[in-house]
Amino acid sequence: MWLSHYSTLARYNQWQNQQHYQLCDRLDDTQRKADRGLFFHSIHGTLNHLLLADRLWLGRFLDRPFHVQRLDQELYEDFDQLWRERENTDQAILDYIAGLEESRLDGELSYVSASTGQSRSQPLRLCLTHFFNHQTHHRGQITTAYGQLGHDVGVTDLIFMPSL
Repeated sequence: MWLSHYSTLARYNQWQNQQHYQLCDRLDDTQRKADRGLFFHSIHGTLNHLLLADRLWLGRFLDRPFHVQRLDQELYEDFDQLWRERENTDQAILDYIAGLEESRLDGELSYVSASTGQSRSQPLRLCLTHFFNHQTHHRGQITTAYGQLGHDVGVTDLIFMPSL
């Protein structure tokens, strides 16, 4: 039951990232990189943070650590490269969820927090829920920035996802 739920969230994540990157492609680099008052300042900075955090969590899930210096570290300055890497990571997320065993969801995930440096242990189910919620949270910020620029990202509601 839960795996079906996480599979839906992974597909939703991919769908929304596609929509966001397609709209973002219509902006010039100056618009993408201008400080818009977001947690990670710009649209580009926030997209970078989302990719970084997704790779950080995916590394924890797969027991293949992804090391970062800071949570606002820029992985890719070039938007086209950022987009390609986003697509690759979205597929890796789908693949991870597809290969996950339902029984694993009841286990703990131990990791070192990138923000505090402290060791933590949380139920995998909670970590996965946080993972997908985190993506939605920051995409909401980006949606506001698009609106301030006069652009509409379109439908973002999960219940309207194609092939649901």
